[in-house]
Amino acid sequence: MPVDTSCFTRFINLPKNYSLPERFTFPFYYQPHALCVLAAEQLQQVLEEQKDWQHNFGLGDDPNNIIGKMFGVLLVKNEQQEIGFISAFSGKLAEQNHLQGFVPPVFDLLSEDSFFLTEQVSINQLNSQIKKLESTAQRQSLIHQLAQIKEQGGKKESNLRAELIENRKLRKQKRKASQAELTADQYQVLLNTLAEQSVYDKWRLNQLIENWQSKATKLQAELDVLEHELKEIKQTRKNASSQLQESIFKQYVFLNRALEPKSLLDIFAETSVKTPPAGAGECAAPKLLQYAFVNQLTPLAIAEFWWGASPKSEVKKHKQFYPACIGKCQPILQHMLQGMKIEPNPFLQNKGAKLAIEIVYEDEDILVINKPSGLLSVPGKHVSDSVLQRIKLLYPKASGPLIVHRLDMATSGLMVLGLTAQANKILQKQFINREVEKQYVAMLDGVLEQEQGVIELPLTGDFYDRPKQLVCFNEGKPAKTIWQVIDRDLTNQQTKILLTPHTGRTHQLRVHCAHAQGLNMPIVGDDLYGKVSSRLLLHAQYLKICHPVSKQFMAFNADASF
Repeated sequence: MPVDTSCFTRFINLPKNYSLPERFTFPFYYQPHALCVLAAEQLQQVLEEQKDWQHNFGLGDDPNNIIGKMFGVLLVKNEQQEIGFISAFSGKLAEQNHLQGFVPPVFDLLSEDSFFLTEQVSINQLNSQIKKLESTAQRQSLIHQLAQIKEQGGKKESNLRAELIENRKLRKQKRKASQAELTADQYQVLLNTLAEQSVYDKWRLNQLIENWQSKATKLQAELDVLEHELKEIKQTRKNASSQLQESIFKQYVFLNRALEPKSLLDIFAETSVKTPPAGAGECAAPKLLQYAFVNQLTPLAIAEFWWGASPKSEVKKHKQFYPACIGKCQPILQHMLQGMKIEPNPFLQNKGAKLAIEIVYEDEDILVINKPSGLLSVPGKHVSDSVLQRIKLLYPKASGPLIVHRLDMATSGLMVLGLTAQANKILQKQFINREVEKQYVAMLDGVLEQEQGVIELPLTGDFYDRPKQLVCFNEGKPAKTIWQVIDRDLTNQQTKILLTPHTGRTHQLRVHCAHAQGLNMPIVGDDLYGKVSSRLLLHAQYLKICHPVSKQFMAFNADASF
């Protein structure tokens, strides 16, 4: 196979005394190497100046069809031992898979000889048939008539049932009132008359139900004939789509350093989801590594950055570096990076190992602590050291689950624990009912102009990039945060704020600060929604609870160290 070096890019201003990375980047948590930053800046200059293609990144005045993009740069060494880089974009760019200067896709769905285009024509034809059948006048009329009969019949039935209930009450009253006034024979005649009225009422109800349901059944039978044909075509489309998707997955074959191939189907078969998610294999990172392996380039380090306006759901900032996504890229990159010397996985490290827990208050029922940043609240997948584990050792006689609420590993501050099962249950109920008062201090990466405000952005988990959260107005859970400026540091371009959450969603404060529709400024040190730093400058400084036994309100304060 001939080697393609057309995407190898030389540095314009390579420093004389540069140093190469000792190990390849751990792609899911990193600070970009200096040469990757230089490569990104060189690519960004091209993006700003090029005129060969048009794509609306949302950086201009056009508000229509804005699509920001993830770009990636891979620092490489070629066969001549020259240092350079290659570039890639995720998905398509300017409606194209191939653009000069960027590595090609692992598999090109849009090539002229691709089976995808042929199969897509067939699926589009089925879509047209379905649309045509769904919109026929006969079908629409039957659906309308059926809905009308069900609505009217149901309403008449409901009204009649109400009338019959009233009739039954009146008959009961008449039986009771007449028993003492009538002779035995007269009373028996009355009972027979009332019984006949009861039978007649039941007959009326049955007749009404039978009448409207009979009409509905007849219309439904006519509609079912049309729906059967529609259902068969939809099933044909579903089967065709599934087969096409499987064929596509088989075409996406990824190499590792040893040039061992593995398809998307085989890669994801070893994961819990089994089936590759849509768009898997189209991200910049796997495209870059594939090109390097195929064309005998040695990968040295990688970095990916966002280019364009912030998306509506995710937190993505223009020109900011981000790690590879977990759901789509992690299984692929685990295969592709086999045999390479990778930077240590920080998720396997116990950042809180040497950090002590400060006891703020304790009695027989509760414990209030000041958790350091870097210590888990509960044991994680790879690290067991946590608040829970340490408190179990310190208080071996404590009963119940202990943990009432949690703070993110990176967040420091006040936590309350229940030392008895009963105390834990009562405290948990206070959190669930939002009876606990909490306040946080945070340092934002930027200077806020406003003094105070309220953020209400609903949140839901990012299925393909856990533990990140998304803003979603359709399926997200309500989340409300009140904020107020404490101080501004104009020298360092930072703002210290007070955050009062009225809900307790996962990463609520972090997303509300970083998202474009929130404060649009990430918290300093936020490695998920901002930039990696020594620590996240978010601290739970105030906590007010009702003591589970004494029923007295108790407030605690722990000042932030920043």
